[in-house]
Amino acid sequence: MRIGIISDTHGLLRPEAVERLAGVDHIIHAGDIGAPEVIEGLRRIAPVTAIRGNVDRDEWAAAYSPTEFVKLGGRFFHVLHDVNQLDLDPVAAGIDVVVSGHSHRPKIETVDGVLYLNPGSAGPRRFTLPIALATLELTGDAIRPSLHDVSKRAAA
Repeated sequence: MRIGIISDTHGLLRPEAVERLAGVDHIIHAGDIGAPEVIEGLRRIAPVTAIRGNVDRDEWAAAYSPTEFVKLGGRFFHVLHDVNQLDLDPVAAGIDVVVSGHSHRPKIETVDGVLYLNPGSAGPRRFTLPIALATLELTGDAIRPSLHDVSKRAAA
């Protein structure tokens, strides 16, 4: 199973992100969606699990929870916008992957057997931070995360 992970779009769904996510089985959006059209665009690619981030304050955003638990490919995911607000022990809760956003800094880290993944920001550029998203390949016992620069279109 291949999962696309995106965050901090702030109302911008880049064509480069759409290209990179083509063919995934599921998409997780870790908040700061910015506009409902972003989720509509992602749903044209694959089913979407999305949460509300700190900038998602308009009426449409009330439909999204600040956190989600989802099981994909036999793995348990906990999705929240700011990892600093994690209020549970992922190991004790049986979580395999913690997905967050907020910092705009892409990061992959494994702690006590739990994968922590921040795909970075796929929205408008902020400072000198990369424009990025992530994918996860779930095969057998393996979880293979990858970060992708989406600041320019992939070569044909």
